Amino acid sequence: MKRLIPLSLVCWLAATLSAHAQQDPLYSQYLNNPMVLNPAYAGINDNLNLSVAYRHQWTGFEGNPTTMNFNGHVSLLENRLGAGLLVVRDQLGSVANTEIQAAFAYKLKLEATTLSFGMQAGIVNFRSNVDKINPYDKTDPVFLANENVTKPNVGAGLILRSDRYLLGLSVPRLLGTTIDVSDSNGSTQLELYKQHFYFFGGYVIFLNENIRFKPATLLRAVSGSPLSVDLNLNLVLNERHSAGLFTRNFNSYGIILQTNFSDRYRLGYTFELPTNRSVGTQFNTHEIFLGMKLSVFEFHDRSSVNAF
Repeated sequence: MKRLIPLSLVCWLAATLSAHAQQDPLYSQYLNNPMVLNPAYAGINDNLNLSVAYRHQWTGFEGNPTTMNFNGHVSLLENRLGAGLLVVRDQLGSVANTEIQAAFAYKLKLEATTLSFGMQAGIVNFRSNVDKINPYDKTDPVFLANENVTKPNVGAGLILRSDRYLLGLSVPRLLGTTIDVSDSNGSTQLELYKQHFYFFGGYVIFLNENIRFKPATLLRAVSGSPLSVDLNLNLVLNERHSAGLFTRNFNSYGIILQTNFSDRYRLGYTFELPTNRSVGTQFNTHEIFLGMKLSVFEFHDRSSVNAF
């Protein structure tokens, strides 16, 4: 979770890797795209799925975060296994992170639910460009040289899914990451990344034949930061279109819109407005998502719409 901070500190935070370990990017459309948080989602809806998303956070804010991700996942072996690929590029000021992960999941079909166990493995590249900043202490070893570090990663997740609900628990990056920065006084070890723990859940309530109510939540936990809580309330119309409201820690609020068309494609958009308790209402956030679902094997699900 990126911390909400005053404008005067954002560039300092982006460059000062010794002050805070790198935080995970934010996602408001996690129920549309759970693969970015949980490898157990790979192949869980018994299809081939492709998606791309872009988040532009705090528009007009100097050094504002931007995140782009692509993922694809497919159900294999008579829908018993899932496999996927995730690519994420996250930029905050002078710091950029790029990760490439391969995900695998085993799906256990129960009477009315699917229990999926997932693992992912790959690399994370951390890059900083000190030429883009003007630090107060130019002798600080953090600011003496650019950093370009690539580290391995593994992650794990668990999902329980039915037609009515979706529950997920994950640690997408199990390995903490540190680097050594040298100066005239010796070597300093910097912590680049801490483990993040995620829990998300959603439930569908049938109001009538055409309208469904879908509340959802996402919890994020990381050492050294307070628990972050997202709350979402969505209405689904005719199983194809949805509109909802959400809040993150009651510091920011927004709307989430989604439409399904041609039985294959989904388009989602989020508008998020922070409050004066964070960066101020003038810095809004936009997130757009495009997804595609295909049935490429005989054993794939050919129903037009899934609740989750």
